[in-house]
Amino acid sequence: MRVLFDQGVPVPLRRGLHGHVVDTLFERGWSSLGNGKLLDAAEADLYDVLVTTDQNIKYQQNLAGRRIAIVILLSTAWPRIQRRIGEIANAVDAARPGLLVEVPV
Repeated sequence: MRVLFDQGVPVPLRRGLHGHVVDTLFERGWSSLGNGKLLDAAEADLYDVLVTTDQNIKYQQNLAGRRIAIVILLSTAWPRIQRRIGEIANAVDAARPGLLVEVPV
């Protein structure tokens, strides 16, 4: 799967997502895009999953008809995220178009 990390997602998490291609918004030059335009750009570039720490995205975006899935991490703290890499990887592996999953970290 192609995975896109939103701002706030610790980049070292990339190492825990084996078998996936992971890019960041910064690497793509998309740091200034708002959520709607970001999802459009990610879908146009065939990303399967957006991993974010933006807990408000679920209220701001309607995922009906979207081809991208969203995994929301409920913390930005790397030590907490690091302890849950397995759960996060499982959420990414199980992601399906239009699905939103929150991972408590």
